[in-house]
Amino acid sequence: MRDVAVLSFAQTPYKRREASRSEVEMVMAVVTEAIADSGIPKGAIGFTCSGSSDYIAGQAFAFVGAVDALGAWPPISESHVEMDGAWALYEAWVKIQCGAADSALVFAFGRSSMGRLPETLTMQLDPYTLAPLGIDAVSLAALQARSLLDRGGVTERDWAEIAVRSRRDAMANPFAQLRGESEVDKLLAEPYLVSPLRKHDCPPISDGAAAVVIAADDVARRAGPRPVWIRGIDHRIEPHQPGVRDLTRSPSTSLAGRKAGAVPERLELAELHAPFTHQEWILREALGLGEGLRINPSGGALAANPMMVAGLARIGEAAQRIRESGSGLALAHATQGHCLQQNLVCVLEAE
Repeated sequence: MRDVAVLSFAQTPYKRREASRSEVEMVMAVVTEAIADSGIPKGAIGFTCSGSSDYIAGQAFAFVGAVDALGAWPPISESHVEMDGAWALYEAWVKIQCGAADSALVFAFGRSSMGRLPETLTMQLDPYTLAPLGIDAVSLAALQARSLLDRGGVTERDWAEIAVRSRRDAMANPFAQLRGESEVDKLLAEPYLVSPLRKHDCPPISDGAAAVVIAADDVARRAGPRPVWIRGIDHRIEPHQPGVRDLTRSPSTSLAGRKAGAVPERLELAELHAPFTHQEWILREALGLGEGLRINPSGGALAANPMMVAGLARIGEAAQRIRESGSGLALAHATQGHCLQQNLVCVLEAE
């Protein structure tokens, strides 16, 4: 196995609606910044992979248009995943492991504000048995939350405390969309959006883009100081039908964490892609994360949840924070699909 490091991370400020820039302009900004910070010349990057969704963009092959942000020269080896950018990073990591490239640029973008996101996400469901019902992602998450309450051991107050912490931590993140002080009792006094979920339990609709540059060991060391090494990465999937699995647990996350080599006792922090408050509870349980561990110091997906970007942002945020501290291990998690259907875990170590 080749050692692979995260060299740089760039992201746009996340907004409810990006009215002044197109997808290409957003991507251009983060790609330019990530390449400049990586220490690797643009022409020397061996592979490029992106993550996005044509459904969210509202047009077929939208990712081809985003390639305009990379420039027409020099020619590049390029790929795309119709997934969150965290899975694009996984593909790039595999490419480097295979020796087909020594460095890679990964980017992701999404403008959820252009359409009706809950209805758009329904298109992910089984086209014969579930999609025709019109059940949206928030309603399915509410079923998951209700199942968790019925199982016991957690309350709506616990979830409100997660929302308060996320917004408070996001105050130190200039890229976050929702941030500020709030009170648990005040949040619990708000009406349900879809019972048992209130507005604070759900992610904001966000527009944005992010980019990461990774490189193999020798290239990473030549590029600049303080690489953050990917010590393990793995992703797993649950059954597609929500009705055939226990929605209160995430065995795919547990397995991905074990395969990635996550040891909770050694972690400095964890960036979990938990779009809903109750999902953080499920993920912490799946990964065996204790109460003392710092979770989502960036504010997480409750502070900004750009579709197809938020998972990659968790990896970038985790890498950036332990790079700044100069040592330690961090865990980053990404999810895709309804009710934590697909999950990726990445373990990072600062040098």
